[in-house]
Amino acid sequence: MSRSPTNQEDTVLTKPTDTHTAARPFGDARDLFDMSGRVAVVTGGTRGLGLVMVHAFASAGADVVVVSRKADACDEVAATLCAVGVRAAGYACHMGRWGELEPLVDGVYRDFGRIDVLVNNAGISPRYDRLTDVTEELFDKVIAVNLKGPFRLAALVGERMVADGGGAIINVSSTGAVRPTSDIVPYAAAKAGVNAMTVGLAHAFGPTVRVNAVMPGPFLTTISHAWDMETFRERARTFPLRRAGASDEIAGAVLYLASDASTYTTGSVLTVDGGAQWSMAGTGEGSPSPSLEVDSSPR
Repeated sequence: MSRSPTNQEDTVLTKPTDTHTAARPFGDARDLFDMSGRVAVVTGGTRGLGLVMVHAFASAGADVVVVSRKADACDEVAATLCAVGVRAAGYACHMGRWGELEPLVDGVYRDFGRIDVLVNNAGISPRYDRLTDVTEELFDKVIAVNLKGPFRLAALVGERMVADGGGAIINVSSTGAVRPTSDIVPYAAAKAGVNAMTVGLAHAFGPTVRVNAVMPGPFLTTISHAWDMETFRERARTFPLRRAGASDEIAGAVLYLASDASTYTTGSVLTVDGGAQWSMAGTGEGSPSPSLEVDSSPR
């Protein structure tokens, strides 16, 4: 893994001049995305966009840790990867329970020796009919899984990454954070917090650890099975790309932020939405919000 400067003085002294930049050798661009020898942890990694990320890291050469609430689902995904020669393991963990996060981190370091990439992907967005139907329990659950858990896990892993000399943390946000609609208010608030948290963590863990976020728009995953597709098709006509994303279209953004291709990128929120955030209309009464893939099952 490439290393960043270790102190502020080094940061100033090693800032490249035009001459230095012109003289730097450049090898095979594919090497920038090579994840061989690195350990990537993906929460919510058993389905939807998280599963795509798991396979993307594996195909780039990384060892992969699959995290989700259900142990059997984690083990199934890990076994599929191991069958084709990938070093992988599954760990059951509830992201909304801080007491489960430290044992998760300890277990991964015990079994893999390090964490080079953490992807905070797990999330929930329970449906409700009216804002007054949002109970305190529902609100707290949404905040716990989407914001509190990722904060705590990033804090635990980030400090170890700093001690080890480097790493990358990727938080998965949502365009709902910047274009909220009436049916996802607690979720949108949590994801707005994720965006702010990303910038703060980048400052806290720099210069050796980079922290960024991916902000997906509407993707065709298991969650889209619940959409009113006729309504969505009409809405998608206003998007610059005129469609939802295919699930594998998240892979390039995540690999970029995890790999040496993004060594000068931190504190950024990378939108991957086909331009939808600038043209997406309100969901309207009774229409499901085309948000990113989240686990909305009961906890």
